[in-house]
Amino acid sequence: MSALPNPTDSPADALREWLAPFRRVFVLTGAGCSTNSGIPDYRDADGQWKRTPPVTYQAFTGDARVNARYWARSFIGWPRIDDAKPNGVHLALADWESRGAVSMLLTQNVDGLHQRAGSRHVIDLHGRLDGVVCLQCRAESPRAALQARLAEANPDWAHLDATTAPDGDADLDGHDFTRFTVPVCEACGGMLKPDVVFFGENVPKDRAVRAGEALKASDAMLVVGSSLMVYSGFRFARMAHETGIPLAILNRGRTRADELAALKIEEEAGAVLSAALG
Repeated sequence: MSALPNPTDSPADALREWLAPFRRVFVLTGAGCSTNSGIPDYRDADGQWKRTPPVTYQAFTGDARVNARYWARSFIGWPRIDDAKPNGVHLALADWESRGAVSMLLTQNVDGLHQRAGSRHVIDLHGRLDGVVCLQCRAESPRAALQARLAEANPDWAHLDATTAPDGDADLDGHDFTRFTVPVCEACGGMLKPDVVFFGENVPKDRAVRAGEALKASDAMLVVGSSLMVYSGFRFARMAHETGIPLAILNRGRTRADELAALKIEEEAGAVLSAALG
């Protein structure tokens, strides 16, 4: 891993200089891109969990109390995701894409903020919270429609408030979750799940393949706001390294791919990107 190209360069100048030779850059983003939109992240500067790890797919589908707890917390937390606005990171990347510089934007986030900012070439590696899928018949529906059904089924929970947590969650503890009613699929009566990849689930193969193809067709890779501690994201940094595609990382704190990067900048991403890409 190299230091800044020139000791006198600012972080933005260093990134601009590094990107200058490349026509099409593959961008991978993580939770650090959305913290300034009011959506907390999971990990600290060392890549360690700040809080209890997210619920697993196995627990969500196999334990009714865990399932009810998830949906109760999501019921309180979802409006904050729905109301979140793109910040400087999202806007800078969308503008950069509009000028033809981004081959693909692969995001580990599930908040849809890149699309709201105007990015079009986006792969949502872990899915989107604004969609719901039935695990039995695979019917898809909007999260907003489920929110209305949750409110109707649980009127006593609507007044509750809680601290915002990552990925549409809320720290709603000390309640009897067995009293929370979780709606089922209106088409078949099956279990509903947010259309995101839970821990313990695999990323859909077609998504990973499309992302890999886009990376191999790119001149360079830029990671923004991700520790890459989750393998589903790290593997693309490793793929870039193994195929000789230059890698730069803009992230506050340690990442799993620091030793693979030609450039590592530990600064607030929005300010650096706005200055470097403007």
